[in-house]
Amino acid sequence: MVHLTAQQKTDLAKIAQAIVAPGKGILAADESTGTIGKRFDNISVANVEENRRAYRDLLFTAQPSSELAQALGGVIFYEETLYQSAQDGTPFPKVLENLGIIVGIKVDKGVTQLLGTDGETTTTGLDGLDTRCQEYYKAGARFAKWRSVLKIGNGCPTPLAIDENAHVLARYASICQANNIVPIVEPEILMDGDHDLEVAKDVTERVLAAVYKKLNEHHVYLEGTLLKPNMVYPGQDCPTKYTPQDIAEATVTVLRRTVPAAVPGITFLSGGQSEEAATQHLNEMNKVSALRPWALTFSYGRALQSTVLKTWSGKPENVKAAQDALMVRAKANSQAALGQYQGGAGGNAASESLYVKNYKY
Repeated sequence: MVHLTAQQKTDLAKIAQAIVAPGKGILAADESTGTIGKRFDNISVANVEENRRAYRDLLFTAQPSSELAQALGGVIFYEETLYQSAQDGTPFPKVLENLGIIVGIKVDKGVTQLLGTDGETTTTGLDGLDTRCQEYYKAGARFAKWRSVLKIGNGCPTPLAIDENAHVLARYASICQANNIVPIVEPEILMDGDHDLEVAKDVTERVLAAVYKKLNEHHVYLEGTLLKPNMVYPGQDCPTKYTPQDIAEATVTVLRRTVPAAVPGITFLSGGQSEEAATQHLNEMNKVSALRPWALTFSYGRALQSTVLKTWSGKPENVKAAQDALMVRAKANSQAALGQYQGGAGGNAASESLYVKNYKY
């Protein structure tokens, strides 16, 4: 059995803790080429490498940089971005390193059908992951992300799907840690369906319990990991309406039942919520009057970038306004991670739903 050295454990824990330091979260800028193309289609921008580079440049060089660094502990890259540079020629990993923001990398290769099930999936990418992690580390990445996807409805998620995805997440996490990279473990339960909050609680609890059982079996060092779960949220078509406090109480309850205190932080995905809802729900979680041994913060993609993309629309003259929009949302989520958000950031546009059925990226 191969064990991590004491120094490896120390280094992994230090990175994980820095990413989720008080008031800090993660910008998920790891959209695949296909997914960023869909986003660009909505604003009539060609999906070519220079436009992708220019857009990421906009995100990573927002000013004042000191305030960006106060809100972001990490940024997740897509592989292409890891090897690109800012307009002034500085490699993107160096741009963020200079700000004290830690670079992460999406390492999975996307979902594939889990045969023998009703459209359930598992995630690919374990083949060659050890070698890729070595290369990513040399390029400046210090944490990674792997997304597994489960759905609710028609008997799903099945025990098979839960077990398979938990197993794959544990394999991924152990490979990352062996290569000195902090793994973010992301079991996402989709919002698709009409299930209520109680069903969402039950399923999320079962999934997270299975994930941590597998992480334990694979000897993953929990102090050197982060969790990226869905919030406990009713199905998009559920007729019952719940308050942000209801969502917060349900989510914290499930986490307290399943996530060991050794885990430094929980960095929620937004899962198709509006920018404002994602911020409000995070804020309410940090106000729940129950013991919360881990940092509760954000790892948002759409809920940090929706207004930014629309504001930019591929036009150089809009870069500053788009960066200002990013700062507004980043500050709001930073405040929410401390339970100090007062609401209203971004105006009415921030309340637009970002839900996409059966979301893939």
